[in-house]
Formats: sequence, C-alpha cells, structure tokens
Amino acid sequence: MNDALASGFTIASNAQLSVALMISALLFTIGLVGFLCRRNMIIMFLCTELMFQGAALAMVAFARMHMDVSGQVFVIFILTVAAAEAALALALVVLLYRRRETLSAEVWSQLGES
Repeated sequence: MNDALASGFTIASNAQLSVALMISALLFTIGLVGFLCRRNMIIMFLCTELMFQGAALAMVAFARMHMDVSGQVFVIFILTVAAAEAALALALVVLLYRRRETLSAEVWSQLGES
C-alpha cells in the first residue's frame, strides 16, 4: 500500500509543481509590474514583498519536487530577512513621510541633490 501511495504521489507532485510554479510566476509578475508602475513608496514596498513570496514559493516547490529540505530551509531565511527588511523599510517610510508629508517616490528621487 505504501508503494501505491508513493507512485501516485510522484505523479501528483509533477502536476502540483507546474501549478505552484505558475502561481509563483504570477505573484512575481504582479509584484514587478506593481513596483514599476506605482510611485507610492508603501505600494512599492508591498510589491517587493510580493516578489519575495513568489520566489519563495518557487523554492519550496522545487525543494518538494526533489524531496530535499534545503529549499525550504532557505525560504525560512528569506522570510527572516524579509521581516527585518519590512521593519526597516516601514521605519524609513515613516521618517520620510514626517519630513515632506508625502510618500511619492518622485519627490524623494532628488535625495542627494540640493
């Protein structure tokens, strides 16, 4: 019975891999388009998080396909870095908003110029 489950699982995992990769590509594409089209810094930040999640989903799918936990462990590191990045980015956005009362990236594009 265990062999029957294992053979059925490999067939199902190949189908699930393509679905997971399609969803991953969709998440990454939506994040990339949102990042390139929007000028609000909070929306840009959320779109980068969406791209991170798309890449993490692809890593988990490939790790599941190869029955290896290294991809899943790497995703845990990605989530840890994303959490730290979220804290720093939101603190920076709050600081920038207090300075100029706007979150438009175009206003802050001349940050180094006088």
